[in-house]
Amino acid sequence: MKSAYELAMERLEKTAPSVSLTEDVKLQLAGVDSEIDAKIAEKKIFLEGEMKTADAAAREDLRRQLVSEIGRLEEKREREKNRIRNGG
Repeated sequence: MKSAYELAMERLEKTAPSVSLTEDVKLQLAGVDSEIDAKIAEKKIFLEGEMKTADAAAREDLRRQLVSEIGRLEEKREREKNRIRNGG
């Protein structure tokens, strides 16, 4: 007898079959992750260094800038990964 989990997974597989990725695609996706992670780390190091010498108002602006930059880079990561997954 199958568990509820196994039955749910079978139904899911019928409606949205899983896609197996080639090793090349996996490497490309890992490369995108690595590149974006490095850019995020670079922004964090730079802006956190700037925050140490800034006054309270400027620190808040730098914090907002950091959040914005990280969000922008995460969006770029997802766009690039979707492009790779879709064969573009």
